[in-house]
Amino acid sequence: MAALKEPVKIFIVQSLACFETPQQVADAVQQRFGIEIDRRQCEGYDPTKFSGRNLSKKLTELFERTRKDFRENIEDIAIANKAFRLRELQKMYEDSGRNKRVKQNLLKQAFQETDGRITKTDITTNGESLNAAKPTVIELVAPNVKGTD
Repeated sequence: MAALKEPVKIFIVQSLACFETPQQVADAVQQRFGIEIDRRQCEGYDPTKFSGRNLSKKLTELFERTRKDFRENIEDIAIANKAFRLRELQKMYEDSGRNKRVKQNLLKQAFQETDGRITKTDITTNGESLNAAKPTVIELVAPNVKGTD
């Protein structure tokens, strides 16, 4: 394993704190810094894993602070915002053209995004609901048939 410089270590710790997988982090390090590292080496920078149990105090504190900030500031992530998701669904709906199956699935998804509920109001009179389900009574009447017993 190659010895990593401090900026690379910080990048790895912060990425892992934001719930990226070790493989995703290893790929990002390759792209950003041009350093090829193994995903197991990345796991060593996650203090929540067994392999990261000996991580320095400084990096452990950075991990905990970054994870706390990440969890508290979830609204900074666009897809976590309902309005953003609905706008994207609207764009996909408009781009789907005449594909009715895709449109139907997008409508269903938009319905679920808006809590998946339809508000039902009951109209009441004298404390009794007009919309309340009342049991239906069915009376079966057999014609006069003589049995063959």
